[in-house]
Amino acid sequence: MSCCTTGVGDLAAEAASRGAAAAGDVAPPVELGPYVREDEEGACRLSLMVEGIHCGGCIKTIESALNAMPGVREARVNMTTRRLQLAWVGAAERAGDFVRRLDELGYRAVPYDPERLAGDDGRQETELLRAMAVAGFAAANVMLLSVSVWAGHAQGMETATRDLLHWFSALVALPAIAYAGRPFFRSAIQALAAKRMNMDVPISLAVVLAGGMSLFETVTSGQHAYFDSAVTLLFFLLVGRYLDRRARGKARSAAERLLALRSGAVTVLDEDGGRRVVPGDQLRPGMRVLAAAGERIAADGRVVEGRSDLDTSLLTGETVPRAAEPGARVFSGTMNLSAPLTLEVTAVGEDTLLAEIVRLMEAAEQRRARYVALADRVARLYAPVVHILALAAFVGWLLLGGLAWQPALLIAIAVLIVTCPCALGLAVPAVQVIASGRLLNRGILLKSGTTLERLAEVDTVVFDKTGTLTEGRPALRANDVETADLRDAAWLAGASSHPLARALCRAARDVPVAGGVREEAGCGLSLATPEGEVRLGKRGWCGVEDTSAADGPELWLSRPGRAPVRFVFDDPPRADAGDVVQALKDQGMEVILLSGDRPETVAKVAGELGLSDWQAECTPAQKVARLEALGAAGRKVLMVGDGLNDAPALAAATVSLSPASAADISQTAADAVFQGERLQPVLEVLSVARRSGRLVKQNFALAFGYNAVAVPLAMAGLVTPLIAAVAMSGSSLAVTGNALRLGLDRR
Repeated sequence: MSCCTTGVGDLAAEAASRGAAAAGDVAPPVELGPYVREDEEGACRLSLMVEGIHCGGCIKTIESALNAMPGVREARVNMTTRRLQLAWVGAAERAGDFVRRLDELGYRAVPYDPERLAGDDGRQETELLRAMAVAGFAAANVMLLSVSVWAGHAQGMETATRDLLHWFSALVALPAIAYAGRPFFRSAIQALAAKRMNMDVPISLAVVLAGGMSLFETVTSGQHAYFDSAVTLLFFLLVGRYLDRRARGKARSAAERLLALRSGAVTVLDEDGGRRVVPGDQLRPGMRVLAAAGERIAADGRVVEGRSDLDTSLLTGETVPRAAEPGARVFSGTMNLSAPLTLEVTAVGEDTLLAEIVRLMEAAEQRRARYVALADRVARLYAPVVHILALAAFVGWLLLGGLAWQPALLIAIAVLIVTCPCALGLAVPAVQVIASGRLLNRGILLKSGTTLERLAEVDTVVFDKTGTLTEGRPALRANDVETADLRDAAWLAGASSHPLARALCRAARDVPVAGGVREEAGCGLSLATPEGEVRLGKRGWCGVEDTSAADGPELWLSRPGRAPVRFVFDDPPRADAGDVVQALKDQGMEVILLSGDRPETVAKVAGELGLSDWQAECTPAQKVARLEALGAAGRKVLMVGDGLNDAPALAAATVSLSPASAADISQTAADAVFQGERLQPVLEVLSVARRSGRLVKQNFALAFGYNAVAVPLAMAGLVTPLIAAVAMSGSSLAVTGNALRLGLDRR
């Protein structure tokens, strides 16, 4: 890979500055040249962070506009990270054209920087949280004043008293609308200025019209003001926007944590023998670096000098460390366990295996982001219909009914209130809250708003092996090892942190640690005794000439005058793994095992659990490819995994589940996390999801049934705004009550 370093900052600076000014934050000119790369096919590639993305419509607008430009091979936006991946044929200077095109659409673009992204998201979350607090305070207080007005209508409240309460409501609501509505108003203004629409335009229009009409009614001593509706609507919209931002932030942190595995400072060995410490992003192919014991490897490379053991479990899922010797390939993010290594860097930055895993995750997340929640799909049709009905009521009564514009507008408002999608909006969240609480009590944490919907569709379950179907740590296999041999082996093993040595110590229990033990990297442990040298480690190093393939991880103990003793280790399945796999099969599901471990180890576990469909030595890309093939065949896949090598697959599956013992990256990429040593939560979450799906459909039936009765009455002028508000609240209560049935079900 080579970099196209031709300057394009002058072309991009003006657009970036205009975008920053539109957002109220003047940014310095950005030189894009160093960020443009050339791939193997000769195409230029660039990653940009795009600000102002709020929904799937924004992504479609950006991708459509950029893909339509000449020479563009690919323009792909990830909503979670707001990262735009561009590939085009032509000069690197064209990067400025893309930035200007984004500016024309109303979006600001800068070079992708995860730290900047985290800072921007933090500021936006804080703004949304403050706006939500203001809207919530105003909604609660205005609602109390509105209740007084509603109660007064039935008792003949005097006009002066009603006007006073309306004015108090206005004093509370209007400043709150002005402050809390800023995130929507700002986005809507930017969209309109760019001559496009986004979801914040109708939201802003609805809130402003509701507040404006209510103020007009107050000034003219009208009977009806709807400040409560305006601020309450704004409050719930802000709650949804804030939760969405938080969810996207958690999903984005998966990629950030992956990138954080790169070492921050690296020791570089110069040709003259000198050493210097440089940041990891300054490494270049061909450099020689020193990886100390206990340090993460900063870049992909090959071993030049030294022997050691590498913990590659995050990449391969295999718990047993792998030996590293001169000529062996090593990868960024793996841990050097035993001894220093001198490495020659072969790939850095975006060319490393770790960066490839990040790209796999982002691509998988983007595919999953196209999944639209059921409530959103219904709302796309529901909202336009409601607005058309309200407009038809207003025009009909104004032109055909002979009413003045004020009474006609009140009828239209009654239609809007009676069709307020509160029941529709609660149909899914009410069930989700009850289901999430039930699952949380059973040690299962849901992390995505659409997790339950996707779980209800699952017909295929894909398991990782290590740490998922198995306990994730080696244990001494039950065999005919003598107790005295085990104690001698544990006597040496206590001096090492190697996973197999620790397993020996757990099996022997309370064995003192020998003094003077030496650890030879990649070989084992040795101790000089009066009788001769005692060794614990690899078969060849311990003098064992048998070259047959081992059926599992092993250690050999050699002592002077005695035959070598073999200790074999297994990663045993979880206690209920076999029962859970059989239960899934009984439900008609296809169960598959994909592992990065060795074939003989995977075959053994698959045989014990009755799994006929399994694959060993899977790379992250191979796991993703298998899941994509299943998806293309129409399968709805639940992926259960725990390692870094599972993170892209967790993101690529229809829905994903991770144990609490998993790597932080996998937990972040998963849709749900379960506690404990058992796999029973897999069955529990699938059962709750199916019942939740049935309740959601029932709630939609209740919401639409209510509207089928109430809307015609409202359009006929037979429903006052007060009655409409009561009816709307009643439908919301009915939906909530139906959702509570899930909590009462003890199955």
